[in-house]
Amino acid sequence: MRDDGRRFYAPMAWVRGGWQHDVLLEVDAAGLWSRVEAGASLAQRAGATSLGGPVLPGIVDAHSHAFQRAIAGLTERSPGGDDDFWSWRDRMYRAANRITPEQLEAIAAFLYAELLAAGYTQVCEFHYLHNDADGRPYADPLELSRALARAARRVGIGLTLLPTLYMRSGFAAKGLRDDQRRFASTPQSVLAIAEAVRAGASDAGRITAGVAIHSLRAADVAAIRETAQGARGLPVHIHIAEQRREVEDCQAEHGLKPMEFLLAQAPVDARWNMVHATQASASELAALRQTGASIVICPTTEANLGDGIFDFATWAGESGVWSVGSDSHVTRSWREELRLLEYSQRLHARKRNVAAQAGVAESSAAALFQGALEGGSAAAGLPLGGIAVGQRADFAVVDADAPELAGLPADHVLDALVFSTPESKFARVFVAGDEVLGGGEIAELARGFRAAMKALWA
Repeated sequence: MRDDGRRFYAPMAWVRGGWQHDVLLEVDAAGLWSRVEAGASLAQRAGATSLGGPVLPGIVDAHSHAFQRAIAGLTERSPGGDDDFWSWRDRMYRAANRITPEQLEAIAAFLYAELLAAGYTQVCEFHYLHNDADGRPYADPLELSRALARAARRVGIGLTLLPTLYMRSGFAAKGLRDDQRRFASTPQSVLAIAEAVRAGASDAGRITAGVAIHSLRAADVAAIRETAQGARGLPVHIHIAEQRREVEDCQAEHGLKPMEFLLAQAPVDARWNMVHATQASASELAALRQTGASIVICPTTEANLGDGIFDFATWAGESGVWSVGSDSHVTRSWREELRLLEYSQRLHARKRNVAAQAGVAESSAAALFQGALEGGSAAAGLPLGGIAVGQRADFAVVDADAPELAGLPADHVLDALVFSTPESKFARVFVAGDEVLGGGEIAELARGFRAAMKALWA
């Protein structure tokens, strides 16, 4: 149960893009920061709960397909011949077409606990499993959406549900393939789910909704426009320019690359979040920047699927807004996402500290963390911009005894968290000022996850 006027003391806290010391933190009854004061005296912090270690704001996981947690580690053997995104997708569909609402809830709850333990405090669930295994609508159209919401409530993570429009299998297709029958939806159906989730939320701002369009190949222009315009004031997400074949197919059908086509045909503005964009050119990114839209980068999934490398130096150099997502959940840590994001840029450019140079910063870790933090609010549609008055009080307490921090000067804590392994868990995690993750509950979640996996794959 939430208490009014909760007060915390942090020896160090990440505030306004840097470390501040002796920080007094107060949370109001709505779970928002009401006071953030660095250099607090002993008298000022009297009675506050000491957090015992450096404090970082929670990060938004801006792109998640929770059910894909069930295939992490199961697609790393080549079935013969070429193995690429499209062959991976066929194997992913096996899980998509078998999972039940009960299994989805168990898998999502375990996943969301993993995300919390890693310092994610809000997850944007790009949700396109709408129908039953035979492709028929459930009696309750929100059957699978409710399973995800229950999973989030159970562990305490925030959730932005993104019911996803999916109407056809390709640019020139008239409908869906048989193995996509669970995805079938319309602008009306996804908008209705989003409205119902928002209307039913009673979680002090933890659970909300936006909408998603699966991709340009999955819906026509009229449906995309209808969905975006109907989602007034809500975040809009879309997979775009992820694969070369997608770019080629779009050019063959429309004479334009995906980003070019979308900008020409849809009302793109600051509500939009473009997921991946690994094949987008510098000129396309420059045009996108003018709209105020954001990019969602998923480095570990993009590497795992062979998508390519996002042109981060160009986007960051233009002060483009971006966030980070764990997508297929081959890893569940923002630290690993940021590390791989930077290392991919170094391998491509054959330079070091690319993020620092692009962001005109001294520290690559600081530039990466602050960028992911600031972009999270756009992705989630909530005030999640860090430790500042009016933002939701999400934070993680760093284990001061973690081996990667041993002997380091205090101002290098974030550098080591991102670029030095092993990767320890956070000591404590809070969402809207409430501590989450109990040890006994995690054990129970693990049992439910194992049971779901056994039923799916035994």
